[in-house]
Amino acid sequence: MSGKHLIENPTKADGAALWRIARDSKKLDLNTPYAYLLWCHDFADTSVVAKVDGTPVGFVIGYRKQDTGFVWQVAVDASQRGKGLAGALLDELFSQLTAQGVRYLETTITPDNEASIRLFASFAKRWNTTLERRDLFTAKDFPAEDGTHEQEDLYRIGPLSSQ
Repeated sequence: MSGKHLIENPTKADGAALWRIARDSKKLDLNTPYAYLLWCHDFADTSVVAKVDGTPVGFVIGYRKQDTGFVWQVAVDASQRGKGLAGALLDELFSQLTAQGVRYLETTITPDNEASIRLFASFAKRWNTTLERRDLFTAKDFPAEDGTHEQEDLYRIGPLSSQ
C-alpha cells in the first residue's frame, strides 16, 4: 500500500477493518467487532478513517458532548506509522467538528503511552492552544481481572478555533 491517503468518515463497511487495526496495535483496549461496526454506523459524523487504495489504514473514533469532541481511539496500521497520519486524522476530525460547534478535544491516555501523549501535544501546538492533563480513572477503577490496567489520564485541548 503506497498510494495517497484519503481521509473520510467511516461507513459500516469499514468496521471490521477498524477492529483489525485496533487489535493489531497491541496498545488499545480492544472492543468487540460489533462495537466497531456500531461506531462506524452511529458515530460516523464524529469519526474519520484513512484509506489507501480503498483499504482502511488508520482511524480516529470519537463522539461529541456539547462543545467538546471526545477522542475514543486513534490507531494507525503498522505499515503507515511514522508518516504523520495520526496527526492528519486528528486535524481532519477537528476541522469537521468545528461545524458542529466543537471548541475542545478530550481524550484519555495511559501514562506509558508516550506516542499518544506526543500526538496530542503536537496537535495542541499545531492549533496554537493549550493542553491540560489531569487524573481521571485510577487503575482500581477498572475491572481488570489481573489488575494490570493502568490509570487513564484526561487530556483536554482548547479552546480551539478553525484555522
